[in-house]
Amino acid sequence: MVLIAAAVCTKAGKTIVSRQFVEMTKARIEGLLAAFPKLMSTGKQHTFVETESVRYVYQPLEKLYMLLITTKASNILEDLETLRLFARVIPEYCKSMEEVEIAENAFNLIFAFDEIVALGYRESVNLAQIRTFVEMDSHEEKVYQAVRLTQEREAKNKMREKAKELQRQRMEANKKGGVKGPGFGGGYGFTSSPSVGDSANFVPEPVKPAYTAPQYVYLQLANSNLQFLFFSTIQPICRKPTSAGPRAMKLSGKSRDVDSFVDQLKEEGENVTTASLAAPGVKTVHTSPQIINTEPVHLRQEERLTVRVGRDGGVQHLELHGLVTLHISDEKWGCIRVQLENKDTRGVQLQTHPNVDKELFRTRAQIGLKNPAKPFPLNTDVGVLKWRLQAQDESALPISINCWPSENGEGDCDVNIEYELEQENLELNDVQINIPLPIGGTPVVGECDGQYTHEARRNTLVWSLPLVDASSKSGSMEFSVHSSTPADFFPLQISFSSKTPYASIKVNEVLLVEDDSPVKHSVETVFFTENYEIV
Repeated sequence: MVLIAAAVCTKAGKTIVSRQFVEMTKARIEGLLAAFPKLMSTGKQHTFVETESVRYVYQPLEKLYMLLITTKASNILEDLETLRLFARVIPEYCKSMEEVEIAENAFNLIFAFDEIVALGYRESVNLAQIRTFVEMDSHEEKVYQAVRLTQEREAKNKMREKAKELQRQRMEANKKGGVKGPGFGGGYGFTSSPSVGDSANFVPEPVKPAYTAPQYVYLQLANSNLQFLFFSTIQPICRKPTSAGPRAMKLSGKSRDVDSFVDQLKEEGENVTTASLAAPGVKTVHTSPQIINTEPVHLRQEERLTVRVGRDGGVQHLELHGLVTLHISDEKWGCIRVQLENKDTRGVQLQTHPNVDKELFRTRAQIGLKNPAKPFPLNTDVGVLKWRLQAQDESALPISINCWPSENGEGDCDVNIEYELEQENLELNDVQINIPLPIGGTPVVGECDGQYTHEARRNTLVWSLPLVDASSKSGSMEFSVHSSTPADFFPLQISFSSKTPYASIKVNEVLLVEDDSPVKHSVETVFFTENYEIV
């Protein structure tokens, strides 16, 4: 089919939104839209009108029409199917079928129309995919926002530290200038005291307590990525002016409350790690190792997987997002090209950075700038290639989970759960399968491949597998829980990481632009789950 234009118009013929998909003059498209109301005939059931050159296919939407203008050679059945998809898109972005509402959301509708039709031909998309594409969720934007918030937080901390330092300097200056030490002015080594008149006007200045490093306590929950940071609160008791002279300053902390909280967590089976820091300026060290660029030219290949599978089988959603970033730390290697190898046959959609030469990438599978004389940016991670894959086939899953709970007639529920590696070329590390439990239920585990942990506070049974590969491609676990129903064990949450890419895309070599000589480089590959659940 060749779809010329899509429009939303009133029954009087006024066009609210129109989007054309082929090259056509403004006068021509306005003429076609203006002719549509005149061709309408009353009392007929069909929803299309033909002229000598085009066909109008339309669907009433309360007071409006959803109109498609196609060529007469197009397939009328495909036209009607496309029309129904257009009609379903409009309520997705408009609360009501009113002219004002359509006009306010015109740009969102145009973006959605562009996802349905490209260059006059229907794209193979559904409503959920259109919604995802129009949202334009950007990983790079999230990273930028996170870096910006971190910089703002650091600037505020530096500002507070500077203000404290200035306040401390003022207090020290006041002490040196206004308070006399023993043996001066009173004679015989006694401290001088203010007179009665001075005491009446005496206003005590706030005294800042001497700094004592707060105790930071890290809480690392067992088999969990969550960390909590607590610190003991220090309450200063400032000196008060009395006739007998100033009292010594006392510090009292609430570290006992923190210790009692830590002890309570330990009694409940949580792993708790405490650490005291000498000063607040010392940065905390995260448990995840930091990746160091081992070569001046470093490439990182990252893939994020989102999966939702039904408990009775069937993939409801599978989406893979990949990104290749380039980091150059030496300016002499700025003008380079990256040679890729793509052996993936599952329909991965590739997209290069706007500054990358698309013709070079299409013909030679190389990533290079449009201007070869221009170098890549230095000392920054630059995204040069990204890809996306969507699938509905269970064979596309990296690992499949089968959870089979059943009641045994004695008030208990027996659960059999097994895993199987679907992609034998993958090596999955730190596989964790989180199985929800009924509140207060204690599982009795019969058989288990790997390790398991019962987290009573979260009402979760965590099944941990350090490595799943072709040599350990399947495994199972059996347990029973008292007073439960099969629905209590869903949804399951699965997480893992891998140094093997899911898509068959890899970096072969890096070449200099001027003479195609190889450049020493390092490649880091990360494949992990963003959200993997069995519902």
